[in-house]
Amino acid sequence: MKLSNRLKLVEKMVEAHYIHIWDCCCDHGFLGASLLSKKTKATVHFVDIVPDLIDELETKLKRFFSGSAWETHCLDVSLLPLQRYDDNHLVIIAGVGGDLTAKFVESICTRNPKLNIDFLLCPVHHHFSLRQKLIELNLGLKDEALIKENQRFYEVILVSSDETNNESITAVGKKIWYSESAQEYLNQTLNHYQRIQQGQKNDVQHIIDAYSKVNFG
Repeated sequence: MKLSNRLKLVEKMVEAHYIHIWDCCCDHGFLGASLLSKKTKATVHFVDIVPDLIDELETKLKRFFSGSAWETHCLDVSLLPLQRYDDNHLVIIAGVGGDLTAKFVESICTRNPKLNIDFLLCPVHHHFSLRQKLIELNLGLKDEALIKENQRFYEVILVSSDETNNESITAVGKKIWYSESAQEYLNQTLNHYQRIQQGQKNDVQHIIDAYSKVNFG
């Protein structure tokens, strides 16, 4: 079981204090299984909406991690039963689009307004619209990073429902621009939105303006 560099970065950003870690859209469960193999003290919850994937994963977990704390859930990520468990949750959502990620985060926050929830997010695209939703939800930024894998860039964003002890989220990010490949990512992002703007199907000039103001660390 070898994690991709993207998932290694996600795993690296998992803090040690969580009681429950929710590996959402977990597919084959590589990330959650890696956390279990590192003897995390948290209960790892594997979540996917595909029954066959969950059945296959549960068989493997019983075989290799019978002594570890884990649960499987076959359901929509929007419906995570967080309130059944102790507070202090980390919800990991990786590998889906930014718009769907935003929908999941908004639903979870709306359904659990009194819980302490951190979200570790790694969408495959639509980072700007996701960040706009996170700002709208008054979440606080704990950390963020940028990674390039297989010619694609990914932002990894760790946010919290507790905004008091964390930084403000920005629409285009801040810390991600300190990385070595930041200029390449910025050029690629601006080119993408400029093509959209030239196509005149959507007005994204405000997004172009926001990325044009990026300052490198």
